[in-house]
Amino acid sequence: MKFIAQVNVMPLKALLDPQGKAVMSSAKRTSFNTISSVRIGKHIDVELEAKDKAEAASIVDDLCKKILSNPIIESYEFNIFEI
Repeated sequence: MKFIAQVNVMPLKALLDPQGKAVMSSAKRTSFNTISSVRIGKHIDVELEAKDKAEAASIVDDLCKKILSNPIIESYEFNIFEI
């Protein structure tokens, strides 16, 4: 079966997000006064084959832990859809 995983990797909330701070600063300077917080992360689409959704989730989780994220400074979450 074919699946697509949509992975989001974000900096941990306890850590400074310099990109988010820069966007927030620009937003305030350009009259986007209702914006109270910006955090910048990565969105990654992964297509894969697996026997079922559970196996696909296991593969994607392993990929996130080993390659797509740095667990010291980032967290991740993902959704898997059959295609």
